[in-house]
Amino acid sequence: MASLEVKNVCFSYDGKENVIEDINIKLNENELVCLLGVSGCGKTTLFNVISGLNKPNGGQVILDGEDITGKPGKISYMLQKDLLLPYRTIEDNVALPLIIKGEKKKTARQKVGKHFAEFGLEGTEKKYPSELSGGMRQRAALLRTYMFSNGVALLDEPFSALDALTKSDIHRWYLDVMEKIKLSTLFITHDIDEAVLLSDRIYLLSGKPGRITNEIVIDEPKPRSSDFALSEKFLEYKRRIIDELNNK
Repeated sequence: MASLEVKNVCFSYDGKENVIEDINIKLNENELVCLLGVSGCGKTTLFNVISGLNKPNGGQVILDGEDITGKPGKISYMLQKDLLLPYRTIEDNVALPLIIKGEKKKTARQKVGKHFAEFGLEGTEKKYPSELSGGMRQRAALLRTYMFSNGVALLDEPFSALDALTKSDIHRWYLDVMEKIKLSTLFITHDIDEAVLLSDRIYLLSGKPGRITNEIVIDEPKPRSSDFALSEKFLEYKRRIIDELNNK
């Protein structure tokens, strides 16, 4: 059974012209699926619907068999910026979702503490966001997202603010840690290389209103080799996606 399913979703802000229309996507257990498209095609609008922040004009959002359409707080959602609170330690930033859910601070700290080494954050527990690099802050934000999740997370361009070298490093780390924690992830990107490198499947979204125009399966086993991004197979996927987007 799919962990997450979006069925025939449409949404408009004014009740007249749809921003997205007839969207159907699936995210299976332990999958990493990308939503790829140009700016303005409705990717973030779709995430706002899936997360329950916006209620669609039509269609459903199903999580593990439960209709969660228009119900916020069911799916973890990480925006482009890390949004770590500057006056809280990294430990307390990561523990915040558990505290909001009613956990005592001490218990929440113990629970998140078990994951710091796994996320490459060991030794940062008592530091503040200003003391960490951009890549490390992003790891902390991902851990916080994981602590809130029910096995499914939405990531809206999580690596877009990082420089090329940091992004390359965190891509390798991200694939490794996602394999360990078994988190089903749906993420947005404008970066075709990133989509091909990380994804099990890619949905192409284009047009106005935005529609799913194709689904591309990345038939490459994980963990992926370090030279996959330099292979002819990688370039074939990239050419196909560029052709598809240019012809819509």
